[in-house]
Amino acid sequence: MGLVEKNNLIAKLSPPFDHLLATQFVDEFISMERRFIQRDWEPAELDAGQFSEIAFRILYHLDSGNLSCTKEVKDCVRYFINNDVTHLLNRKDVSHLSTVLHAIYKFRSDRGAVHISPTYSPNHMDSKYLIESIRWCMNEMLRIFWNGDREEVAKTIRELLQFDVPCIGVYGDIVVVQRTDLKSDEEILILLHYAGENGFSRKELGIHSMSSSSSVTVNLQRLCAPNKRQVIQLKNGKYRLTDLASRRIRIELADKLLLSI
Repeated sequence: MGLVEKNNLIAKLSPPFDHLLATQFVDEFISMERRFIQRDWEPAELDAGQFSEIAFRILYHLDSGNLSCTKEVKDCVRYFINNDVTHLLNRKDVSHLSTVLHAIYKFRSDRGAVHISPTYSPNHMDSKYLIESIRWCMNEMLRIFWNGDREEVAKTIRELLQFDVPCIGVYGDIVVVQRTDLKSDEEILILLHYAGENGFSRKELGIHSMSSSSSVTVNLQRLCAPNKRQVIQLKNGKYRLTDLASRRIRIELADKLLLSI
């Protein structure tokens, strides 16, 4: 399993979310994450607006009891500030979410093409702002509305904050790193990043890695060594990344998470 599996997340959210809205909500989030890590800045504002619309419809449904898959953002905002209706949700929670979602939506519709400097693209800056705002909204929605085990919710939120791994391909039971320019230790780190908090066993790493069995063993030992401490072995025998490895991936290997080479 790689990080957070989409269908499992949707199943955990619906109910209380309407199933169609939950599917759209998760799909838009994943779409934005994938485009961001692939450095596809330009569509971010459109996607952010769509995410905001869907999230508002979910909140409106849960607060009013009325399901509408076409409710406009301005009508949702007007509804949430109306003190003359009976609101079912916690007003403070909804107020924070509504404020951020509305800012995302208005940013999409009002933002102009402003060039900061000849060497810095505003698309990157705008996308960074939008993706971080959307991550906060997604995590807040999970915190408030997921009725499952709180540790499972916390684990999901932690994994949602990790990079997506576009270079990983899943074909049935086969997981493969679809790049040919990686060092053996980098391939292991990327596979373990994909595995999330559950990690992979030595056997699973041997199956998924294109490196030789001896190379996998040697690199695991090096990554676990006291002078590296980038991988640890859990009590169940599986291996997972430490914070040091996650930092290395973000700083040194972000480009290598992409599919293109």
